Amino acid sequence: MRKLFGTDGVRGVANIYPMTTEIAMQIGRAIAFIVKTNTKGHHIVIGKDTRLSGYMIENALAAGICSMGVNVQLVGPLPTPGIAFITTSMRADAGVVISASHNPFQDNGIKIFSSDGFKLPDELEADIEDLIFSQKMAALRPVADEVGKASRIDDAKGRYIVFLKNTFPKKYTLDEFHIVLDCAHGATYKVAPYVFSELGARVTCIGINPDGKNINQQCGALHPEIMAEKVKKLGADIGLALDGDGDRLIVCDEHGEIVDGDHIMAICAAELMKRRKLKKKTLVATVMSNMGLEKAMEEMGGHLVRTKVGDRYVVETMRARGYNFGGEQSGHLVFLDHNTTGDGILAGLQLLAIMIKKNQPLSELARIMTSYPQVLENVRMSSKVAPEQIQGFPEALREKEEQLGSRGRILVRPSGTEPVIRVMVEGEDQKEISTIALELCDIIRRADRI
Repeated sequence: MRKLFGTDGVRGVANIYPMTTEIAMQIGRAIAFIVKTNTKGHHIVIGKDTRLSGYMIENALAAGICSMGVNVQLVGPLPTPGIAFITTSMRADAGVVISASHNPFQDNGIKIFSSDGFKLPDELEADIEDLIFSQKMAALRPVADEVGKASRIDDAKGRYIVFLKNTFPKKYTLDEFHIVLDCAHGATYKVAPYVFSELGARVTCIGINPDGKNINQQCGALHPEIMAEKVKKLGADIGLALDGDGDRLIVCDEHGEIVDGDHIMAICAAELMKRRKLKKKTLVATVMSNMGLEKAMEEMGGHLVRTKVGDRYVVETMRARGYNFGGEQSGHLVFLDHNTTGDGILAGLQLLAIMIKKNQPLSELARIMTSYPQVLENVRMSSKVAPEQIQGFPEALREKEEQLGSRGRILVRPSGTEPVIRVMVEGEDQKEISTIALELCDIIRRADRI
């Protein structure tokens, strides 16, 4: 059993276990211990989003790292993919992101990148847990000039902006575009507006006034309807909504219709296929992606490989099998030819480049894929429990799967970060799948009340 790490690092309510300063300091010590064991370089990059609790977690991590004799480089608020980029470009030994991504402001989290810019595999996260709870580091106390020091990378944002602009074809500009950009009061607020405006776009920004408490609050990728309404009101060409740490993108077309990650993947995969740049003609997505995406890939002569939920598992599959493009329905889009993790701004640029090349609005491009009706329900439990342990649930699930047959599918999984069971039902008939989802959720709720 994992003690700290979930599907995307350590996450929880800030100042309550495990997201305490004490644990953060121990995580810092453990990362530094591994760095000193495996490499000759001794510096670690730390970045964060705009949450109020980021200050205390940042200082605790830095203290833990420095206490083990490793230097810290602070970049302040910067998107998660920006920290991955800075980690590799600065030849750092690791990068740490302080963020709870799309969660509300009272939560926070710690995600770790290795020196190559990729998230740590499960095995290394398990090693960190072992170092913390076994007390193996307790006696290791560098003194005098052996302790580490902290410094700031003042131009980190500028470096990342230049990197992003260089992923956009040099023969194109955004001069003809009016973009509504929602930064979710998060880590992209000082980066994304500059990227699009410096490429020539007229940018109307929302969600760029963080106060430490309003991150993801009725804005950003979790609430794209705000962006969509603004697009319709202003007659803009496209809306781009990022999440709190900037690794996720949801868009809307010129009519204000939401276009999710599945549709963006279909559009981008088709263009990569046409240019013979989609390695092995394969797109990597998770079990949550719509059946319509699989059908679209088949129709264009490509393949869809599915992984379990989490962009880290998408990336791990891509690296292991030699693929270069993948993502999630939720908007994590990974272009491995450009960056090592999901990058909302970068994905927006790739999509805009396709619109320019094809001279088509997003509403036309999005027709490449037709979504099957899908119902997703989240059942909050009093404590974490595996669905297969709920009395009568496995039998009910098998019965519903037989009912749908090849006309649909059911996915039931526990959340990796909170006591929630997610039930997804997909199929041809909206009424049928809604009824199935309701019945399965009722069984889970009744069991939690017993």
